[in-house]
Amino acid sequence: MTALRRLMAQVRQLADASAGSAGIFLRDVGQGLLEVSHNTLALLGLIAVGAVLFIGGRADLRESIEAQTLDWLQARQEARADPAELLAAQLAEPEAVARATAANPKELNRQQAAVAHWIARRYRVAPEPISRLVKEAWLVGNRVGLDPTLILAIMAVESSFNPFAQSPVGAQGLMQVMTHVHDDKYNAFGGKFAAFDPVTNLRVGAQVLKECITRAGGLEEGLRYYVGAANLPDDGGYAAKVLSEQTHLRMVAGGKIVAVNAPRDSGAAKPEAQPPQIPVKSEDKPVPEQVALLRRAGA
Repeated sequence: MTALRRLMAQVRQLADASAGSAGIFLRDVGQGLLEVSHNTLALLGLIAVGAVLFIGGRADLRESIEAQTLDWLQARQEARADPAELLAAQLAEPEAVARATAANPKELNRQQAAVAHWIARRYRVAPEPISRLVKEAWLVGNRVGLDPTLILAIMAVESSFNPFAQSPVGAQGLMQVMTHVHDDKYNAFGGKFAAFDPVTNLRVGAQVLKECITRAGGLEEGLRYYVGAANLPDDGGYAAKVLSEQTHLRMVAGGKIVAVNAPRDSGAAKPEAQPPQIPVKSEDKPVPEQVALLRRAGA
């Protein structure tokens, strides 16, 4: 019995010694890790300070890091965004409205608004882009000395107000200008592709029309030149169609009611028989009277 007690006492002593040794070991390990951590953190701090100082002296590296950080943040934001919202953001272009050929019909004067709404109904096109073209026809007509309704009538007959129209012989745009023939006129607008910009096509077409009328010495003959029938026996009724459509437009501008399905009378009145020119309201300059309705030479 005495021997058993001695054995138990020795075991307890051994356990206590082992526990003490383990505690000392763990304490030493903990202190070592703490010292290593402190040293590591200090080293990392020194490295970070050195990196900041180095990057601060290199503008290119700084900008590169900022760009990469911004890209990362945007990628994180996009990852959390709704797919529909993300697609809308990718396709968004707030400046696109500057490319649109459109104007508020309410900004036009009475004559212009009446003409714009009538054309929109007759040719089944939106009133906003037509309003822009009507406004431009008044402005350009004043500058080149043409009745704006004549310019609009040309567009109606040539393209039915389709800015992307093209004929088999290469006439393009609203006024069906032969782009390869008048490419020099498009240089002022950036090149021949401007033929498909409605406003540019109108401006170039008005120049060509004015040149044709001046060269021919009269409106009807000028229209024959414009359509390329100057050396042909007849123009296929082209001039009559244009003058008929112009008559409709001038009546609408004058406040008269004209059916939107009014036919283009192939027997339209000659320029001499047409009513007086409609007055054009503009702040730029007074309207020259009877400029577009030039008589044929010898008439």
